[in-house]
Amino acid sequence: MSQNKRKQHSPQFKAKVALEAIKGEKTIAEIASHYSVHPTMIHNWKRQLLDGASELFERGAKSSATEPETNAQIDELYRQIGKLQVERDFFSQQVGTIGLADRKALVERDHPDLSIVRQCELMQIARSSFYYQALPPSEEELTLMRLLDQQYLETPFYGSRKMTVFLQSYGYNVSRKRVQRLMREMGLFAIYPKPNMSKAHPAHRIYPYLLRGLDITSANQVWCTDITYLPGAKGHFYLVAVMDWYSRKVLSWRISNTLEVEFCVAALDEALTRYPKPNIFNSDQGAQFTATAFTNCLKAVGINISMDRRGRCHDNIFIERLWRSLKYELIYLKSFENGQHLTQEVKHWFDWYNQVRPHQGLEYRTPNQMYCDSLKDMNAKVVKP
Repeated sequence: MSQNKRKQHSPQFKAKVALEAIKGEKTIAEIASHYSVHPTMIHNWKRQLLDGASELFERGAKSSATEPETNAQIDELYRQIGKLQVERDFFSQQVGTIGLADRKALVERDHPDLSIVRQCELMQIARSSFYYQALPPSEEELTLMRLLDQQYLETPFYGSRKMTVFLQSYGYNVSRKRVQRLMREMGLFAIYPKPNMSKAHPAHRIYPYLLRGLDITSANQVWCTDITYLPGAKGHFYLVAVMDWYSRKVLSWRISNTLEVEFCVAALDEALTRYPKPNIFNSDQGAQFTATAFTNCLKAVGINISMDRRGRCHDNIFIERLWRSLKYELIYLKSFENGQHLTQEVKHWFDWYNQVRPHQGLEYRTPNQMYCDSLKDMNAKVVKP
């Protein structure tokens, strides 16, 4: 009786797939289907490539200035340290707090010391669950996700029960469990108070909400950010934007096929590079915005961090309205071939939104006009004797 050998992927193949994911032109589902690999493996390879990029240059700089004999000794020491740390790293106390998909992504098929069986045991996942190959989303699945996204804009307080009834009213025979899964994948959660909502992620600090009762009267006084789901023809993407609260001007944005913190940090870095820094930066309590990599960027330049209270959708109301306008005026009206096409269309829409589209709340001025007028007023106050 012959045993099926686990499929091994070369480092070159992993790098090729990871670079494809980093480009962001295709969804993870498309890449997984094209290369016949599990989506969690693509998440893992993308994460390894992003984390190891800086180390690659550091090793190159160090190796050029070190004698060959010293390099050999250092390599041997690292190998010994690595062996001692393998088991300890897997016994992290935080394993129970990590989601199933993230735990599966941490399992390495070609690990030199730990078998897949042992890694699954340490990660507290079933081996059959690890080997499961997810199918690309069907046309019906994409339609259901699109309908859920549209209805969520209208009724963000709808939970899975009411969303199930909503889809069934359109003739779709869906169960509540399926709706719950789709809402989790899309990052949609009903807005209402829940028990134990004050419990924070053990590794992330939650900052207080600083906008209560605050009179926001000028540009760059408060910036805000949020992430939204964007449906596509063959999957979905995620969009993050940074907005000036006073003028509603979109300062920067990024699109990604995964919910990594890097694309949020990239959008923040662009906004801080192009515009004067704000006094306060407001976001929700999502893992991307509470991550150390994100909050450290704000602390480094002396910006006060504010976070929405749990279950309070109106704490970040203006960027929620931005998502509604974007989806009804662009996303739901067109079909996008791939990530590149989606990025081009979103760029055109944001340019039009900032420069041309009048806002009733701004007395029918554009965000650019509101932003520039505010800066002129502030400069005039500074130079006034």
